Amino acid sequence: MQHSTPTLASKLPQVGTTIFSVMSALAAKHQAVNLGQGFPDFACDPALVNAATAAMQAGHNQYPPMPGVLALRQAVATKIEALHARPYCAEAEITITAGATQAIMTAILAVVHAEDEVIVLEPCYDSYVPSIDLAGGKAVRVPLTPGTFRPDFAKISAAITPRTRAIIINSPHNPTATIWTATEMRQLEDLLAPTNILLISDEVYEHMVFDGAQHQSAARFAGLAARAFIVSSFGKTFHVTGWKVGTVAAPAALTAEFRKVHQFNVFTVNTPMQHALATHLQDPRPYLQLPAFYQAKRDLFRQGLSGSRFKLLPSAGSYFQCVDISAISDLSEADFCQWLTREVGVAAIPLSAFYGDGFDQRVVRFCFAKQDATLRAALERLRGL
Repeated sequence: MQHSTPTLASKLPQVGTTIFSVMSALAAKHQAVNLGQGFPDFACDPALVNAATAAMQAGHNQYPPMPGVLALRQAVATKIEALHARPYCAEAEITITAGATQAIMTAILAVVHAEDEVIVLEPCYDSYVPSIDLAGGKAVRVPLTPGTFRPDFAKISAAITPRTRAIIINSPHNPTATIWTATEMRQLEDLLAPTNILLISDEVYEHMVFDGAQHQSAARFAGLAARAFIVSSFGKTFHVTGWKVGTVAAPAALTAEFRKVHQFNVFTVNTPMQHALATHLQDPRPYLQLPAFYQAKRDLFRQGLSGSRFKLLPSAGSYFQCVDISAISDLSEADFCQWLTREVGVAAIPLSAFYGDGFDQRVVRFCFAKQDATLRAALERLRGL
């Protein structure tokens, strides 16, 4: 008797292997310098590893409380209040998550009902829309202004309907390295004020803001904080992306709904890492020094490309640099990235991968969260262009 696997109707029929995995595999195959996927190639602070080891040796190896280790939640609340003058209750308003991607999906699953609409601003991180689809909602794509990637409030306003449940914003922005200004945050606050629309504010690059600018967290604006899930990532801040630990700050009523889903989709998060992060957060210097650390890498990379035919777009935050390739090639963004990886030996990501319709602006994204030696090796190859 022959047995066959039942036919399955996919819940995510449009989703294949992510562009990040594709380009990383291509980079490995061709021994290219991988400036595609956004993760550091350098070590974290040894003190953080030592703190994790100490936590394990102290016996912190069983389940922690479902919302997270209280000491870590308290440290997060202290940090937010110090930076943004917004108090959050560690017990009722801060939750530790298995990374920011889980935090975003959990927030969406907690609040989006079948047929609800969620506004996403394109280009956007690739987890947003599948999370909305899995919740039974409908993603409403609104483009950021091509060229500048600023929010277009007329278009956002026009996209709002009685079914709009939430809007997702991201600053500093992946992939374009733009940051929202205080004026833009106030415009969003005014736009949402007469509505019941919730805000999911993806702030994972919060400590990578350059040239003396301040990160404008949703926590800074009373009208936004009252309706927001504010998402952050220790992986990005402390160079430990593989630890997959993030945070969500939200008003108690929103947090209660968030935790209902959180307890059934991950229950809780790696215990010793939480204790290590709580210890590490006692000293604010590592995250306060992060803007200068990454700005130096940004400046090294931009200076290295200044004589090339790449047209540098502004990089105001995050650890990304976008470049216009129009003067170099007639290829599409995706084909150019494949060619660059194979023939030049440097991997990048096409901006078109962050749009639902593959909108091509002749722009690609490099990641400069790399050792200076890695960046110099890439620049040596890119300068020939």
